Amino acid sequence: MPKVLIPIGDATEVLDTLYPYFRLPEDGYDVVVAGPEARMYHGVMHEIPPNENIPWDITREQPAYHIRATVAFRDVNPADYAGLFLSGGRAPEYLRYDQDLMRITRHFFETGKPVAVVCHGVEIVAAAGVLSGRTMTTVAKCALDITQFGGKYVNQPCVVDGNLVSARTWHDNTVFMKEFLKVLRGHAS
Repeated sequence: MPKVLIPIGDATEVLDTLYPYFRLPEDGYDVVVAGPEARMYHGVMHEIPPNENIPWDITREQPAYHIRATVAFRDVNPADYAGLFLSGGRAPEYLRYDQDLMRITRHFFETGKPVAVVCHGVEIVAAAGVLSGRTMTTVAKCALDITQFGGKYVNQPCVVDGNLVSARTWHDNTVFMKEFLKVLRGHAS
């Protein structure tokens, strides 16, 4: 089975991560979860709480499910993978400093392999320096991560720009995964 790599870290957003983790195998893809180390990571849930007495301007974070990475970034050979899925949460804030993850990310862009990016996952592709001339979407508060690195931000549920498929948040998962699967299948043929 072709493999899709999902990099995670502590504070990875669980809906961003678990939806592709379970959805991709339904279409014949083996999902491999990687992290700075091969270990269990703490997931989080991000949402703007409904019906709060004092409204929130930004997402609230709370603990959620744990997710195990079975391989460390340094041990990943990106040539072994058909696609890359970058989820959000706060994990990308520190994962973008990992040089092995930057090497992995650049490989997918240099080879034109499918890459999916949702929400704060944009921080990883921005740090990898692969957004110049690209069009994508993300959660509105991260638009600067696209435009400051030479890309074009659009506010819509899903954007496909060649091998790059992006979505704003987990609320866009259905259309996002349909498009990512189309790109994965197209690249394999």
